[in-house]
Amino acid sequence: MIRTWTRGAARAGAARVRRAVVFVLPGLWVLGVVGWELCHPTSGQLLQLLAAAPAIACAGTGRRQCVLLGGVCALLALVPFGAAGPGAEPGTRALTCGAILAVIGASYLTAGRRLRLVRELERTREVAAAAQRVLLRPLPPRIDGLVLAADHLSASEGAVVGGDLYEVVGTRHGVRAVIGDVRGHGLEAMGMVAAMLGSFREVVHDEPELAGVLRRLELSHQRHLRERGRGEQPMGGAEAVSPLAEEFVTLLLVQIAQDGSVTALNCGHPWPYRIDRGAVAPVALVAPADPMPPLGLFPLPEELSAVRCGRLEPGSALFLHTDGAVDSRDAAGEFFPLTEALRDSVAAAGSPRGPAPSAVVGEVREALLRHAGGRLTDDVALLMLCNDRARQPARAAGAGRCSLSLGGRGTGGDAS
Repeated sequence: MIRTWTRGAARAGAARVRRAVVFVLPGLWVLGVVGWELCHPTSGQLLQLLAAAPAIACAGTGRRQCVLLGGVCALLALVPFGAAGPGAEPGTRALTCGAILAVIGASYLTAGRRLRLVRELERTREVAAAAQRVLLRPLPPRIDGLVLAADHLSASEGAVVGGDLYEVVGTRHGVRAVIGDVRGHGLEAMGMVAAMLGSFREVVHDEPELAGVLRRLELSHQRHLRERGRGEQPMGGAEAVSPLAEEFVTLLLVQIAQDGSVTALNCGHPWPYRIDRGAVAPVALVAPADPMPPLGLFPLPEELSAVRCGRLEPGSALFLHTDGAVDSRDAAGEFFPLTEALRDSVAAAGSPRGPAPSAVVGEVREALLRHAGGRLTDDVALLMLCNDRARQPARAAGAGRCSLSLGGRGTGGDAS
């Protein structure tokens, strides 16, 4: 949080400096032109450069400064500077004044259009932010003894939503989490994201097994595609051939029971990492079985059995991500080393309490943006769940922190 506040303060300071520079620049331009005319008379010919001052003011500071500075420049153009000459005749000065007034009018109209576009962009961003809060609701800091942290990055410039999804819900069957990646990214993927998250939030409380949750998600996926097909091909009916038939979603369903046992169902999604500083491998990939195909490419098999992923001991954590994290490349074409970034973020905690999940997610996010140079080719979702149940009664005021492997036995991704 301190790092975020520091970055925001630095950006605000830089914006103030830019505004000050742009505000002073037109005045310096006018002083320079008038001073040069006084020191090296050109019979008023140099005063024609005063027409650039209102254009600079409108581009940088706004419409009021444009009119004010333009009026000053128009009056200065009428003043007979220097020795008399062809350029100092009243007719020439009047033409220069008229040219400046024309520039003022054009700059005023241009600045007005620019301000309208800026306001429209701000409203669009507000709508996008509201849509993100509805789709990817901010996770609570704790659910049933698990400390949570999540983040999302959109590959679409100017957008805050995309084709990645995640949710964590506490149920009587245990804490259930979903993370997924819709085919495509950006605003065009929002409809499928809304359908998947809405279905998960509804059925996760009703189905006693993860297999039932996944089958209900498959039905929601098919129903969403049928409805989209009818909307895009209203004359073709539900059976019309449509490119929507190739739409698919990768999904990872995870359930953490009260005793810490972890089960999962994976449809073409990257397996999570287990973080346990007390283990030989503090960061290990959990890959107990081959994933099934992504949801929507093929029908689910008749028999669905959740895969056992071991036990999440107190102090251990699961780190879930979408493939946008590992597929991100730098300028040299190298993929982002997610495993090394996780190890560095966990090792950076020097205190026995270990790092907060929010700090781990934040460090990975910053490392990813540095690696990609701020240019992402795919959406990225990061989600971390840390088992803090053993310390929950004694640390009511310390929510949001989780000690990683305080004497916990590392399971390092072994399947049980």
